[in-house]
Amino acid sequence: MTKRQKKFLVRILIAAVLFTAGMLLDGPAAAGLLLVSYAWIGWDILWRAVVNIRHGEVFDENFLMSIATIGALGLGEFSEGAAVMLFYQLGEWFQSYAVARSRHSIAALMDIRPDTAHVERDGKLLTVSPEEVSAGEQILVRPGERVPIDGTVLAGSSFLDTSALTGEALPREVLPGMEIISGCVNQTAPLTIQTSRLFAESTVSRILELVENASGRKARMEGFITRFARWYTPLVVFAALALALLPPLLLGQPFADWIYRALTFLVISCPCALVISVPLSFFGGIGGASRSGVLVKGSNYLEALAQVDTIVFDKTGTLTQGVFQVSEILPAGGASSALLELAAHVEGYSLHPIGASIRKAYGRELDLERVRDLQEIAGQGLQAVFDSRPVLLGNEKLLRSHGVDVPDISAGGTVIYAAVDGVYAGCLRIEDALKPDAVSAVAALRRLGVQKTVMLTGDSQASGEKAAGQLGLDEVWTGLLPADKVNRVEELLDKKVRGKTLAFVGDGINDAPVLARADVGIAMGGLGSDAAIEAADVVLMTDEPSKIAEAIGIARKTVGIARQNIVFAIGIKLLVLCLGALGAANLWEAVFADVGVCVLAVFNAMRAMRTKTAVPADRLQPVPVKD
Repeated sequence: MTKRQKKFLVRILIAAVLFTAGMLLDGPAAAGLLLVSYAWIGWDILWRAVVNIRHGEVFDENFLMSIATIGALGLGEFSEGAAVMLFYQLGEWFQSYAVARSRHSIAALMDIRPDTAHVERDGKLLTVSPEEVSAGEQILVRPGERVPIDGTVLAGSSFLDTSALTGEALPREVLPGMEIISGCVNQTAPLTIQTSRLFAESTVSRILELVENASGRKARMEGFITRFARWYTPLVVFAALALALLPPLLLGQPFADWIYRALTFLVISCPCALVISVPLSFFGGIGGASRSGVLVKGSNYLEALAQVDTIVFDKTGTLTQGVFQVSEILPAGGASSALLELAAHVEGYSLHPIGASIRKAYGRELDLERVRDLQEIAGQGLQAVFDSRPVLLGNEKLLRSHGVDVPDISAGGTVIYAAVDGVYAGCLRIEDALKPDAVSAVAALRRLGVQKTVMLTGDSQASGEKAAGQLGLDEVWTGLLPADKVNRVEELLDKKVRGKTLAFVGDGINDAPVLARADVGIAMGGLGSDAAIEAADVVLMTDEPSKIAEAIGIARKTVGIARQNIVFAIGIKLLVLCLGALGAANLWEAVFADVGVCVLAVFNAMRAMRTKTAVPADRLQPVPVKD
């Protein structure tokens, strides 16, 4: 609770004591205490009404409360006039508290901004602002400090707390040579880091910018409420005026009775429940999503995300790890281990990712003296002598050019063929492995009611169809260039159900055009390129596809809460408005219809801030950022 909120609450309590004393007494003393209570708690409402009228803003909540309560006092209803103002201010306090809670959830994220950086210059360690550090400089991050700028670990090993960025409780171990992102907290040991970019371009700066700008993009539902309040408030004022004047003038009934009904009508009509609770729902949803490692750039995107029924995925780096690994060893004869040993040694000097994957699969120390006369044949593979025997290792074209018959291998992945002494010796299948949670992520989307899942990839048809089959996707399109992906998404947009949206999920710079074209662009932020993150509407701070279902779940919960508040507030208002116009509701019922409904709607809106991580903690592995 802020200092200002505490002072406001004390003011309400003092007014409540005066009001209670006035209700217990009789005569002039009671009237005096009730008037003092009214003035003590309501003077700012009356003053704002006057100031707004002077500025031409007549029809607002301050005007409605002022007219209604002054009218009640004028009719001698001191207790009701004071009660309306007291409970209205109590409702305002609850609204303020709820908004502060929601803002606090965002403020907690803002704490990721580091205040200082320890940079090494001319042999001295200087403490400077992160904005003063250039790319390529060396900085020291001590235990307990936040990493101020993205970079690469030069010395030291430690564990990082990434919870503020990713919503994950599991610390991440970092070692020399690993990339590290700003905003994480160093936990166990000092780290020397070489910065890879300026502070303004670092991960923490991008996150803060996205969150700070999120409130500027309003959902259609919020726009409806703004337009509704603009014509609704003047309408109810004139309706109350007609209610106060027409029956007495036309039917000859007492003015006092109908003025009282009109005042009750005004109190009931105050639209604060809608004006506060609906934007608060979206604000809370964005804050809750941020704590879960899902950054939503605006309420409009949160609303669109809730309507997704078609999701289109990029393949490499989105559903797959973007890292080659040996998935299958098919020897022509003999043991698989012998074929893998041969391939690993021949690839011993290779810098290609395929060679690295073969060496990793072998997993033992290499004796490169066993390899002689190594030659690289461009576009085909390697030729060498291994253990005094001539070896060929490469694609089908390499072996056939040397007269080696190669069997037809079933499709899927990249196949590396081997021949020894001019005879086919077998092959290894190299594939980009699926992410650990990719299959469960697609299943989770199915459970959420997503109707169509599609994968777009530049890979071969065999590789794409195999991955799609493992994931259980509905469609796969292969061999696509970036422009082709945009065309496919446009085709899907033309076929989508009215009122539903299409989301595209990608991570690479070549995904930026299609991320911008989709109804909702979702970027994998952890490994994602800057261009993809800029073009996207939603950024996942970890590279886990399972976060997509979590983001949709948060969006649907938020939109559902906002709709509940609209139906609840308007329904109760209309009911009590009718009762007030008929004389069946007094100012006490009006207080409930206004303040009570508002408080209930606000507490309902606060539920949007509470989110649960959809992925078990033992599967959450933070990942480094790359350009």
